[in-house]
Formats: sequence, structure tokens, C-alpha cells
Amino acid sequence: MKHIKLIIIPIMALIIGITISCERDDICPESTPTTPRLIVDLYDKDDQENQKNAFGLLVVGVGNEQVLPGYVVVTADDLILPLKTDASPTQYRLILNAEFDNDGNLTGGNEDIITINYVPEEVYVSRACGYKTIFKSVELIVEPDSDNWLTLTPTNLTNNEPVENENETHFNIFH
Repeated sequence: MKHIKLIIIPIMALIIGITISCERDDICPESTPTTPRLIVDLYDKDDQENQKNAFGLLVVGVGNEQVLPGYVVVTADDLILPLKTDASPTQYRLILNAEFDNDGNLTGGNEDIITINYVPEEVYVSRACGYKTIFKSVELIVEPDSDNWLTLTPTNLTNNEPVENENETHFNIFH
């Protein structure tokens, strides 16, 4: 009986020690902020206090030519744009009054290209969530063409505040 106690006591101590040192699996809560998207509000160029809808808006990524989900010929007074986390810049084609033929080919609309320059920076969130990317020195440029529907004022070209969350507007564009 004495030998059994000598074997059982160390085994029990080992089991208790392992149980105490274990932690529950870390799970990243859905409420944890992740890499933010750029928020751009669209305003009336003639009445700069009022937001203005862009009708028939189509947003397409330059370089990958994919339509941004949620922006397939819509009416919108703001844009929520994801930025590349591994390189700068990110560019989008914003097509106002987009029209398609019967084969689904784009046939009409006024296209403006916006270029968003920034410096991406990885930020540690937690062990469970890992890293997210924030964006510093953000600059938004409307590429000039013969019939731009988008305009910027000089104060709207550069945002010296980092883009760290999606709870605020980062830029205003007028049209």
C-alpha cells in the first residue's frame, strides 16, 4: 500500500500541475478592431455642408479589375475602401452613372481614378488576434482628366492622422 501511495502522489501532483498551467484557447473576439478601411464621405461641391449621393456608382480596383463588393451600380454618399496592407498605393476607378450593355460590358459613365498613398504599419493586437495594419501619412489624389466629376479642396488632399479605425470619416470628396 505504501508503494502505491508513492506512485499515485507524484502522478496526481503532475496532473494537477499540468491542469493549473494550461490556459483556455485564445479566441479573437469579433468586437476586436481589425485592419481598418478608408472612409470617404461624398459632399455637394456647391453646398459643402451637405452630403450628396453619387448615382449609378461602380467602384473597381485598379490592377485587379474586380468590382468592390457592395459597389455594383449603387447610390451612395460615402465609400468604405479597403487598402492594400503590403504595399502603397491603392487605386480605384469610381464610375458615375455606369451603364452596361446586354452582354454585361461597361458602355457608359464618367470614370475618375483615385490614388491613395500611405505608409502601412503592422500593430500587435493580442496573442489571439495577432497583428493588424494601420495606415500613416495618408494622401488621396483624384487623377486629373478632361471631365473629372470628383473634386478635392487643398485641405482634403492629405490626412496627417493615421487611419486606425472605421469610426470616423477620413476624407471628404466633393462632386
